[in-house]
Amino acid sequence: MRLGDSVDSVKGIGEKTRALFEKLDISTVGQLLTWYPRDYETFREPGAIGALKEGETGVIEASVSKITESRTKSRMTVLSCEAKDPSGTILLTWFNQPYLKKSLSMGYRYVFRGKVTRKNGRLRMEQPKIYKREEYRQLQNVLQPVYSLTKGLTNNLVSKSMKQALTLAGELPEYIPAEIRKQYGVAKRKHTLEEIHFPKSRETMLEARKSLVFEEFFLFSVFLRELAGQKDERISDIVMEKAEACTALMASLPYDLTGDQMKVWKEIETDLTGGRLMVRLVQGDVGSGKTILALLALLMTVKNGYQGCLMVPTEVLAKQHYESAVKMLGNYGVRVTFLVGSMTAKEKRVAYEKMAAHETDVVIGTHALIQEKAEYAKLGLVITDEQHRFGVKQRERLAGKGSQPHILVMSATPIPRTLAMMLYGDMDISVIKELPAERLPIKNCVVGTEYRETAYRFIEKEVAAGRQAYIICAMVEESETSELENVVDYTEQLKERFGGRISVAALHGKMKPEEKNEIMERFACGDIQVLVSTTVVEVGVNVPNATVMMVENAERFGLAQLHQLRGRVGRGGHQSYCIIVSSVTDEDTMERLNILKNSNDGFFIASEDLRLRGPGDLFGIRQSGDMSFKIGDIYQDAELLKEANEAVNALTAAKRAEIMESMCQNGAKEVFIFLDAYSTI
Repeated sequence: MRLGDSVDSVKGIGEKTRALFEKLDISTVGQLLTWYPRDYETFREPGAIGALKEGETGVIEASVSKITESRTKSRMTVLSCEAKDPSGTILLTWFNQPYLKKSLSMGYRYVFRGKVTRKNGRLRMEQPKIYKREEYRQLQNVLQPVYSLTKGLTNNLVSKSMKQALTLAGELPEYIPAEIRKQYGVAKRKHTLEEIHFPKSRETMLEARKSLVFEEFFLFSVFLRELAGQKDERISDIVMEKAEACTALMASLPYDLTGDQMKVWKEIETDLTGGRLMVRLVQGDVGSGKTILALLALLMTVKNGYQGCLMVPTEVLAKQHYESAVKMLGNYGVRVTFLVGSMTAKEKRVAYEKMAAHETDVVIGTHALIQEKAEYAKLGLVITDEQHRFGVKQRERLAGKGSQPHILVMSATPIPRTLAMMLYGDMDISVIKELPAERLPIKNCVVGTEYRETAYRFIEKEVAAGRQAYIICAMVEESETSELENVVDYTEQLKERFGGRISVAALHGKMKPEEKNEIMERFACGDIQVLVSTTVVEVGVNVPNATVMMVENAERFGLAQLHQLRGRVGRGGHQSYCIIVSSVTDEDTMERLNILKNSNDGFFIASEDLRLRGPGDLFGIRQSGDMSFKIGDIYQDAELLKEANEAVNALTAAKRAEIMESMCQNGAKEVFIFLDAYSTI
């Protein structure tokens, strides 16, 4: 079996299952093998019934009695029994699983594992898994992989498919030279994949992960060096002159630009007038004022006779940028066009005609800017906002619409400079740390789950004052392998809690684009008062009226990502609040989350995250949005990134080219997937 073979060549994967895997962007055997576990399940020693706590996943060893079977009004089968040990009793229930009755014998002892709830004052365990004593003892000795899933795909099926693929896959291609493997202790890929999916112990899993992360960073660094090698040779034919209109625009603003904003504007101005191709990343914390710099750059471009475009990840954000551009640039004779995927064919055709005939100066939109029909008359500047959401191929296509236009990339993701130099080696980097003086600092609190009701009352109070709120959940819907709060159930519970007095809606990545846009538009205009969402709101909508950000299971997110989420509020003139809810309250977790409580400085938070993260923090706190690495995390694995960078620096140009050629020949998508999804080049 080859890595490039279709995923349905694995025994047990038919047409229907293949379609489910494809929803997760898994279409080949190689992509399946690198669908790494998001966590591992451990099977602890069974405890006493009397020590069980509501909300936890409990494990008990108990005998059963009073086995009954009944039906609900909707004809659902309910199987119930009472389990007891010397410390007490608990009611066990299973829905629509009548066949389990044959698995239970009165008076016999079993191990039960499931979520503990309380109804009518009594502890219950719903849908617990049943194990014979010896069967459970064997499970206690191994780590069981837990995978990210889609509806219809079970963890058991993914696990079985992974075992099949590992068994049938032969020797895998190696891209790292043998001497570097030996120097840095990097194991062979076949071994590391076996150990990451089905580890013999936690120690062997950690070693496998270390090798896989090193390899991913190493190959990325090789690719980046190929781009960086061209950095100083970028001569540009697009040489501009300073524009008086830019000075006039700055003078017309109701505020003064901060010192950092002025410094970065001078760097951009120097790039555009200097004869070299600008490829500049502007890193600025949430609310630091990057948008005005983009508008100034576009104005300067237009006044020099060129066109400019600004590409953003969502239609709602594109609309907001478009309205700002029309308002701020219209007085200077700049013609602005809007272009997004949801427009009608006729509306798009009109926009394309204006672009091609140079009847518009600035185009603002989403991926529609890089469609084949989108042609520009004289493109001089390409700006991508929240650029980590775009793949390198998409940005190349956009830049390819002109004759080597200048490129400006905007990012609100704060990354410590030591990492940024390694990750953006082919770009010039500007940083805006200062926040405008008029911004009110967000008030933060870190609380346990017992604070929820208080938080709901606070949200009600803010909504009554005319404000809005976000509530973030880690998952879209309930999972068989996770007890994290999920958007679907949480939304229904909240609607019931508020009793129709407050408009509540759900938003998540599995929705159709038009459905997401509609929800975000309704929230932006105030029709929706509380938005329950996954991290899709991290980027994409500016609602100055939103004053509360509540994050559930905050311990599962990285600090930089939590800071990004917090940046959705505090955008208007009202005091804003961030409620960080953690279901884990141990000392280390609280120390980490309190960094966020005590600081609103994204760069400080990122550096503290880097300091605190260690090799034990394997899952659940990956940063969404900074990087599209499959297993590496730039904060947690900063030392490995540094080592991989050093290893690549020691290679000759010829050796780097040889590695690239080897990967291309092998179609190495399974390890080189970040070329398509990678978002920060």
